[in-house]
Amino acid sequence: MHNAVYTGRFAPSPTGPLHAGSLATALASWLDARAHGGRWLLRIEDVDTQRCIPGMDRHILWQLAQCRLLPDAPVTWQTRRTRRYEEALAQLVCQQRAYPCACSRRDIARAAAARGHAPRRGQPLPYPGTCRPEHGGPAGRKACAWRLHTGQPQLLRWQDRRLGWQQQDVATQVGDFVLRRADGLWAYQLAVVVDDSAQRVTDIVRGADLADNTARQILLQRALGLPTPRYLHTPLVRAVNGEKLSKQNGATEVDLGDPVQALARTAHHLGLRIEARGRTVPELLQQLTACWKCTYGTAA
Repeated sequence: MHNAVYTGRFAPSPTGPLHAGSLATALASWLDARAHGGRWLLRIEDVDTQRCIPGMDRHILWQLAQCRLLPDAPVTWQTRRTRRYEEALAQLVCQQRAYPCACSRRDIARAAAARGHAPRRGQPLPYPGTCRPEHGGPAGRKACAWRLHTGQPQLLRWQDRRLGWQQQDVATQVGDFVLRRADGLWAYQLAVVVDDSAQRVTDIVRGADLADNTARQILLQRALGLPTPRYLHTPLVRAVNGEKLSKQNGATEVDLGDPVQALARTAHHLGLRIEARGRTVPELLQQLTACWKCTYGTAA
């Protein structure tokens, strides 16, 4: 894949407007694509329909347009791609890499506690493998979710363009993760892997809070016989209390009254220092692209 034409993407969820953190991700992915002379795609990740706000996708597109962050191909929506997810799950089931699960969160918490695993803030408990076929499956209970069989414990290593070498044992630290939820909705991990491959994405640029997802996605890519993109996880934009700025902790909509200043502030969060006064948005983006090359380099 890495000999292919550079293709990047920004994939916001329409659960709220862009805030300073999500605009930083959009800008970073756009700059990296431009620094490589590549394509930049926009995908609306609306697979979690219960959390999506009607019309928010159009508002996000408007916000990006105000900043001249325009995709090089038509925008795609995950809810229009469910057939691809069904095909991927069917492939994994056929390969005996996916299995049905009847465990509730309470069941998982109890099993994890029995094994000495304490809950960690912001981190799911490792799935203990209760419904694995070799353990007897759901044992007469109605199976609701589908999980990936991660196999035997094995350390997976990958290189991040900013963070360097990373590693994780998915089977031990995460366990068999969900591909399709009990409510019938597709899980993020499956949808993002399938979509990135279908859109020929070569490079994923996103916030450092998603770095922990990378090992799961690489494992799933390998199970489906899909290529692995390069990864670059950018610094997080943090709230006054030091926590990651997000919709969950009340992040406010980014002020686009002056797009030049909004982009300049966003660039500052990414470690890019540039004088924005007197410049138009296109001029600023051109200079930021050159600054990005100096700060983050280009993918090998």
